[in-house]
Amino acid sequence: MKKLVIAIDGPAASGKSTTARLTAARLDYLFIDTGAMYRAVTLRALEEQLDPNDEGRIGELADETQFTFDQSKGEFRVKVNNRDVTHAIRSQAVTRAVSRISAIKKVREVMVEQQRRIAARGGVVIEGRDIGTVVVPDADLKIFLVAKVDERAKRRRKELHDRGIDVPAELLVEEIEERDRKDSSREISPLRKADDAIELDTSRLTVEQQVNYVVEKANKILKNRT
Repeated sequence: MKKLVIAIDGPAASGKSTTARLTAARLDYLFIDTGAMYRAVTLRALEEQLDPNDEGRIGELADETQFTFDQSKGEFRVKVNNRDVTHAIRSQAVTRAVSRISAIKKVREVMVEQQRRIAARGGVVIEGRDIGTVVVPDADLKIFLVAKVDERAKRRRKELHDRGIDVPAELLVEEIEERDRKDSSREISPLRKADDAIELDTSRLTVEQQVNYVVEKANKILKNRT
């Protein structure tokens, strides 16, 4: 029996990455962090000091970018062209620029093609903002995570603090709200809930509760198939 394709979507800091990564570990599936892919292209564009309006060159850059996802000893790592960029892609500079870069048509086309190719084999938990609507609209299970903005800012602040970066909570609220606006209003693959996705508010849930919820839904589908 073919393993499931599980799509987890939602806005920034709603818990997508953590929930998807731990769900994949529980099910012994592959975790695909599509946000990390767009962040990696953004990082390369910043490092090469490319004009964000030079969509042709940035599209070429995306096409030249090869990704490797590795999870060992409980730690998920992202490599780009054999370079570990796990922490570099989470910088504030990348966070501020990623919406602009990810809205470029060629960048999205290249990323979606790679994501679909990986997901086609099944046995994947893939997270992002357009997974259930664009990347794998025929996914076996679609989850759309939401959370209140202040809670999302709190999570992001803790994530940054753990890496030795202190950012005021009010600034993070502004950045998240702006990111939501950009992601939801972009012309190509905007952030939106798929009609057949299950919405889960994570504002008052622990990570374990979120993962248990998704795993239970996945196991129910597998049970029904047998």
